[in-house]
Amino acid sequence: MPDAAAIQDRLAELEAQLAALGVERDQYKKLYLEMLERCRKLELGILGQKREKLSGENGQLTLSLLNMLLADRDGAKAPPQSAPVKAHERAKPTGRKPLPESLPRVDIELVPPEVQQKGLEAFDKIGEDVTETVEYRPSSLVVVASHKGKYAPKGRDRLAETKIIQAEPLDLPIPGGLAGPGVLARTIVQRWDDHLPLYRLERIWGREGLELSRSTVCNWHMQLAELVEPLLEAMWADALLADYLCVDATGVLIQALEKCRNGHFFVVAAPERHVLFRFTQRHDKAAVDEMLEGYKGYLVLDAHAVYDHLFGPGKATESGCWAHNRRYYFKALGSEPDRARHALAFIKALFQIERVQATSPPEARLAIRKRDSKPIVDDFFAWCDEQAPLVLDETPISKAVGYSRNQREALKCFLQDGRLPIHNNFSERELRREALGRKNWLFVGSEDGGKANASFVSLLASCQLHGIEPHAYLRDLFCLLPSWPIKRVLELAPVNWNKTLQDKDAQQRLAGNVFRSVALGDLAGHSYTK
Repeated sequence: MPDAAAIQDRLAELEAQLAALGVERDQYKKLYLEMLERCRKLELGILGQKREKLSGENGQLTLSLLNMLLADRDGAKAPPQSAPVKAHERAKPTGRKPLPESLPRVDIELVPPEVQQKGLEAFDKIGEDVTETVEYRPSSLVVVASHKGKYAPKGRDRLAETKIIQAEPLDLPIPGGLAGPGVLARTIVQRWDDHLPLYRLERIWGREGLELSRSTVCNWHMQLAELVEPLLEAMWADALLADYLCVDATGVLIQALEKCRNGHFFVVAAPERHVLFRFTQRHDKAAVDEMLEGYKGYLVLDAHAVYDHLFGPGKATESGCWAHNRRYYFKALGSEPDRARHALAFIKALFQIERVQATSPPEARLAIRKRDSKPIVDDFFAWCDEQAPLVLDETPISKAVGYSRNQREALKCFLQDGRLPIHNNFSERELRREALGRKNWLFVGSEDGGKANASFVSLLASCQLHGIEPHAYLRDLFCLLPSWPIKRVLELAPVNWNKTLQDKDAQQRLAGNVFRSVALGDLAGHSYTK
């Protein structure tokens, strides 16, 4: 017969097991209720908002809890509170916004009937009211017919061989092609900035009076991709000299007869300089090495395994993304709202500090991070270590805590350098170009098509980064690039474009291009027959 002590120990053990099972039951019940709610939304065709933002009341409550926790740390001093972010105030209406001065204008004089009858001589004009109305002129195509006369010297010996003299053909982006720089630039902007599939381009150009088949546009873009390849290579080489790069990737389908294959678009952004895209058939180490092998700066990215081999002594340094980390806790809100909100309070406090210091120089930002952000980061990871043995395996909150702990060093990296962003949102925003395009054109036609896509999206995204109008840039780029010195090709990148336009050599080349002059309606100095 067991003694009373053994029975008491066994009873305590069973009670502990029962308590643990009760905790697991409660967590599984939360997961079950969360799945029921998701199924209900799916049945209604509603997925809910994806915005990762807490409501104001709950957010303030959680921040108050965070401040209390920081104040109660044993022997620790609460970090100074950063300046509060001012609430957005809607600007008061100021009336109709003036129309841009760059638009052409037509002046119309409206004269009252009484003045018309008696004549202007009978009245003094004491003022006027001007009302501007916008009207639309359909865009027009124009055919540039270049006449190359053939000349033979007078008094030549008709029995001897005669040298015929003829002017060289005009420079075109595609030698002997049908389209001029402006037409080519417009098709690229339509296809990859406006995200129009080829069949829509075919219809749009047909309405404007030009029958333009999809295959013709594809051939143009393939040849232009070869033309801009030296420029893209120079931009890649320059980007790899940056102190840090933001990297991300997304999938895309490649058209095939029976079943579409998978491809991938990578984006590598050197903030304030270049936004570069690369198409690959695989999302693996080889594809990453093709872009980033040998890079030794900071890489701001998510924690995908394909990048792991890039990091180490003498290699690149991984910088984690707190927005990506935050996303895990938002996914856990439905099943573990208390823990998830607790973690989100830490992360929100970090983002508030960064928002206030957004325009500060790197040195000042680093000092603020060490003073205000580091204590929050330390407490966040201490909380993660405390929660790790308490959360149920394979639950959303377990994955969130596990991700944070696994990426601890990468997430702390922003505390070492004031230049580093706290998140990778820059590259994720740029990658939306391909995601939005994918909803329209659905797939790329081939590997070459994917490479052409990446080439021109790189130029378009870099134009937007530097506030450059893309159509005018591509038109002038196609005017300059065929005869531009290869050693100076980086001067034609969007990052250097405004400076290049001030260069006398570039100005002379552009002024001497007939097709550009026709596109701008400036025909001075050129022989032109209507």
